[in-house]
Parts: sequence; structure tokens; C-alpha cells
Amino acid sequence: MQVPSATILIVEDHRDLAANIGDYLESGGFVVDFATDGISALQLCADNHYDAIVLDIMLPGLDGFEVCRRLRQEAHKNMPIIMLTARDTLNDKVDGFDAGADDYLIKPFELRELEVRLIAMIRRQRGELEGGQLQVDDLCFDLQTMRVTRGDAPIKLSRITLQILRILMRESPKLVTREQLETEVWGEDTPDSDTLRSHLYNLRKSIDKPFASPLMHTIPGVGYKICSASDL
Repeated sequence: MQVPSATILIVEDHRDLAANIGDYLESGGFVVDFATDGISALQLCADNHYDAIVLDIMLPGLDGFEVCRRLRQEAHKNMPIIMLTARDTLNDKVDGFDAGADDYLIKPFELRELEVRLIAMIRRQRGELEGGQLQVDDLCFDLQTMRVTRGDAPIKLSRITLQILRILMRESPKLVTREQLETEVWGEDTPDSDTLRSHLYNLRKSIDKPFASPLMHTIPGVGYKICSASDL
């Protein structure tokens, strides 16, 4: 049970606990970043994309409730947030969910449980639905049948273009570099740059041109992403 290329922000002022969580998640393939207070957490979220946040409630300065509330209401960040706390009353849990948290874990907890909950939240966020599907907005990719639809319209793609679409939808709303696409699709046998460009052109023409709102976006000199306008 693993989520590829997932980046987690751990917001915890207890450095030993933060280090333990970070070491465990990194051993499972996650990329981990750290903040020890609420202000730093908000700044990191403004500057970076995170697939999920592990957020302690009792923080110096801004507490976890306020950090969560600002991320949701002011910064309009929609990444999954799981709150960590020693508080176990119903009112505390209600306050956490009201602030915008997606999940709540009481200290002390098993690191494996935290990992499993993070993976489940990230999969839901990315649109990896039951039955092996990826979904971004109204674009749906059934990984079992390899059928792609946007709204009610079926979309026919070549084998290579399907591979590229799967990578972009799997990582959505994160940006995917040209190098990552080439490595995942062709391995060490990388073709010339025009080959990838041609497949991306055909993909954009198929999933965007007939529709009102584009989902595929190019960041010049950096890479590509598939996401709705709200995640740009």
C-alpha cells in the first residue's frame, strides 16, 4: 500500500516525535518536510506543494486549529490534513473538523496507523477511486479497462499517450518534469525531445480541445500538470 511521490509536511514542535514520524515515513517512500510552529507551516505551504499535512494542535504561536483554518479559508489550500493531539474529548475533535481537518489521531499512536491514514487520504485527494480509477475534475481514467472519458465523451489515446496521461493524473495537481515523464515512459532508452512533444500535443488535443475548460497545463522550461483551474 503505497502512494508514489507523496510529499508530507510534518508540523510538530516536539522534535524527537517529528524526527520519528519523518524517519518512518521516509522509509516508506515519502518525501518529508518539517515545521516547528504555525507561522513557519503557513509560509512553507505558501511556497511549496504538499500532498498532505500532519499537524499537531499544541504549537507555539498559532495553534493547529488556527493554522488549519487559515490554510482552508485564507490560502484556499485543499491538501488533506490529519491532526495529532493528546486531547481526546468530543469537543476537541469537533473543533478540529470545523477548522477543516480531514482526520484526527490521538497521541500516543502507532506510526503504521498514521501511514495508512495518510495513504488513504492522499489517494482520495488524487482521485484514485475504488476499482482502480484516476479522476481529475470530469476527466476519468479507468486503470483496469484503460478507458478514458471526459464527462460522457470517450477519448481514444495511443498506448504511449495513455502512459503519459496516467502519470500526469496520478501526480495531479503536482507538476511533472519532462525528465520524469521520459524516464517513466521510456526508461534509459529516451527518444529525442520531439517525440515527447508530439505525444503531449496529441494528448492536449484529445482531452482539452473539444471542451470548455483546459485541464492540461505547461509550465515553460519546467514541466507539465493536469489539474483544474483552482489548483493552478
